[in-house]
Amino acid sequence: MAAAREIVGEKNIVVLSAGTDGTDGPTDAAGAIADNTTLTRAHALGLAANAFLENNDAYHFFRALNDLVITGPTNTNVNDLMIVLRG
Repeated sequence: MAAAREIVGEKNIVVLSAGTDGTDGPTDAAGAIADNTTLTRAHALGLAANAFLENNDAYHFFRALNDLVITGPTNTNVNDLMIVLRG
């Protein structure tokens, strides 16, 4: 969510943040994808990104946007990834 705030207004940027083990804490999501439309779409749904960020609740924020990455457990806990693509 913090990355989504940084790229608002930019074009052709996508950010993936995910864990290689396929889960993020107690959730079923490996992570999420954000782009320059994330905050606009959230606002249209009445979601206050700052409130979710302050509550450390990215899961419910990105679930509402259908932007979670759900792979299921991979049983490979190598690292957390953050990939930024700029076109």
